[in-house]
Amino acid sequence: MTALADHTNALDAAAACAVVELRRYTLHPGRRDTLIELFEREFVESQEACGMRLLGQFRELDDADRFVWLRGFADMESRAQALATFYGGPVWRTHREAANATMVDSDDVLLLRPARPDSGFALGAAGRAAVGAVPPPCGLVVAMIWQLPLRVGADFVELFERRVLPPLRDAGATLLASFVSEHAANTFPALPVREGENVFVCFAGFDDEAHWQRHFGDFPSATTPCPGGAALADPQILRLAPTARSRLRG
Repeated sequence: MTALADHTNALDAAAACAVVELRRYTLHPGRRDTLIELFEREFVESQEACGMRLLGQFRELDDADRFVWLRGFADMESRAQALATFYGGPVWRTHREAANATMVDSDDVLLLRPARPDSGFALGAAGRAAVGAVPPPCGLVVAMIWQLPLRVGADFVELFERRVLPPLRDAGATLLASFVSEHAANTFPALPVREGENVFVCFAGFDDEAHWQRHFGDFPSATTPCPGGAALADPQILRLAPTARSRLRG
């Protein structure tokens, strides 16, 4: 494949995911692998057939009862249509009781849009393992979530790029994407999202857990002071191990 084709595929992937859900589920103890097996067998291709894009599924390393996943949409209108089609369709109707039986809470959802036009996930032609196949090697995906008092503006994005991005790159990490809150009204109220929040979210890829720990195991405070000099609280860190069929692999 040519470099131009790779670039075109990346742009197409980003355009297909102009709206992204970061979904973080709390599960009943010991039920995470049960949900992952069901999810990856029944809910990947079936959701994509309804017009959304499954970006990644993860085990949260710091909480054995957390399952995190990402899905993208072209825009808020197509999100409403895709979700209505899937959750009103036969696959969810058949398997929803089994899925819901694993969950304590599924409402921890951030609705996001790229911080810059080119800062979304650019997966290009990256595929995923088939059901039951041996997955390719994977790394670690780290989500860093900054909670801010006001809507995220260009000044904060530029500050992140000056203060945080260089140390990540110096450490050999890969910036996968960066997002801010999508403040549009929830177009599918049957699935709640966290509304009224202002977040900046960075996703970075590492070779493995040791790579992260070696450079950022004690993520430095005051790395990103707020514009104007006020100190900014440390980000929430989610260390995410990709599942067998996750497209995002670190």
